[in-house]
Parts: sequence; C-alpha cells; structure tokens
Amino acid sequence: MSGTVLVVIEHDRGTLDEVSWQAIGLAQECSANAIHAVVIGDDAAQLAGLIPGVSTTHHARHDALSDYAPEAWGDVIAQLSSHIGATAIVATGTDRGNEVLAHAAAALDAVFVSNVVAYRPSTDTGPAELTRVRWGGSLLEHATVAPGFSIMSAAPHAFAAAETNNEYGQIVEFTPTLSDTAPRTRVADRITLASGITLQTAPVVVSGGRGVGSAEGFATLEALADLLGGAVGCSRVVTNQGWRPHSDQVGQTGKRVAPELYIACGISGAIQHWIGMQAAQRILAINLDKDAPMVTKGDYAVIGDLHEILPAIIAELQRRR
Repeated sequence: MSGTVLVVIEHDRGTLDEVSWQAIGLAQECSANAIHAVVIGDDAAQLAGLIPGVSTTHHARHDALSDYAPEAWGDVIAQLSSHIGATAIVATGTDRGNEVLAHAAAALDAVFVSNVVAYRPSTDTGPAELTRVRWGGSLLEHATVAPGFSIMSAAPHAFAAAETNNEYGQIVEFTPTLSDTAPRTRVADRITLASGITLQTAPVVVSGGRGVGSAEGFATLEALADLLGGAVGCSRVVTNQGWRPHSDQVGQTGKRVAPELYIACGISGAIQHWIGMQAAQRILAINLDKDAPMVTKGDYAVIGDLHEILPAIIAELQRRR
C-alpha cells in the first residue's frame, strides 16, 4: 500500500493506551509512504508530542470533544482522513478502537475490516492480503484487499509495538466541523470499579477453573497472585457457578489478557477460554488431566492436585524471600 496511513491514538482523558503502538505496527506493515497519527480532545495536548514513529501528529480540538464521544471521534477521523488524503485508517481493535472506526467508516461510506492479525501489502503480482479474527476468535478469515481506501483495526497483541527509534514528527492542530448532535453519545460520568493492577495490565495472571472447586478455593490463587504481583482470573464456568464476578472472566465472552505468565489452575483449556489468554508470553498449566488442552498447548505443566501444588509453590516463594 502506498500513500498516507492515519493511525488513531487511543487515550482516556489524556492517559495514553499503549496498545496504540500496536496500531502503528500495523501501519508500518502497510508499507506506507507516510504515517500520520491523530489524538483527539483538549486533554490529549500533552500526548501530541509523544507519538513516535510517525511523520505528523494531528491534534484535533473542539468544544464537543471534552470527553470520549464515539460518533464525534468518528466524524473527526473521517474529516481528517479526507483532509490529508489518507489511503488507510488504522486503530487497535479495542472496544473503543472498533467503535470509533465503525463510525468513521459509516461517515466515509467505506468498508471496515476489524481485528486483523496479519497483513501483507500488495505487490506487482498480486493484491494486499490480510488475516483477521472472526466469531470471537474461533476462526481465522483470509482475504484479499481491494485497491483503494482501507479501514482496519489491529487485533490486540497481534502486532509488535512499532519500531520507532524515538523519532517524533511535527504537530499540527486540526479543528473539525461537528454538528450539534455529534456528541449525543459521550461519557458523562465515571465510577471506578478497580484500581492498581488489573487483569489486563498484570504481568502475571493466576486463573482458576472448575478444578478450583469453590469460591473459597480461590483464596490460594489470590495468595499466589499477591506474591507474584499479579491478578486473579477465571473461566466462564466459575462465573456461572457464582464463585467469581464476571469482571474476572478471561475468554471469548470475558477479558483478553497478555501477561508475561499465565498460570491456569484446573482449567481444561476449551477454545472459548484459550481465545482470551493465547497472547500470554508463557503458560503454566496445573491440572489433574495430562491430556487437557491447556496442558498440551501450554509451555509448562504440572500434573497433580492444584490444592497441593499451589500451597507448595507459595511456601517455596515465601522461603526464598
């Protein structure tokens, strides 16, 4: 792909979501002549000069952009794309990224391809090709890309963060034209549900399944997670049993995590769960069944009763400290 690629940099009231670097990684895969970025809202002012690996960062300002407003953000991106003559728009396939790109695609009457995991640019002998996740991660779709304008989101953790060499481009102010109805859907208030380490930021996730046996059984998992500076997750069957809240669920219908280490305790490893944690750098499975999918797919496995193994691991960690 030649031309200019516009990358949407995701943030929340000026707090950068670093998964945006992965979107820049996809933009670089597109082999663009130039990569531009956009940050939206007054509270993004401090971010505008911190976006490496792009030739230009556009800072969009408007009274209607005081907080996240998906329709308004989509209008901004559509207008800016036309203004700079972009040949593609990319973002990371988070909830916000996909939502905003969907609005931009509607405004531009363009096709939007979500959750791309691989991209090969066009050559003299053939069109561009991509692979994307479908059906909640249960299948992969291979497709060719028609020449012309493209809108794509990068599946989280599918692309390496951009190689940037700490080079920063120029900053350009952009003032969109927004209707009075553009910010009709927007964040109006916030309630803090969690602080500190969360499932999606933890370097270690200790996750439990049916094999934990009860809500009380998770006390051992919590103790191990505390020692490792991690967080506790669970499978869907655990939330169905009422042992843990849905906010702790990892999987197709829960959260997707990418820790340095994922410790799966008593989890069989069905595809629905695997989808949520397959981006983990290392997987340790603790299970009674040596043939469980989590055991056969994991990097390491301990075959045995988790209620004996976890206390032994905790005791050894405490002894070494």
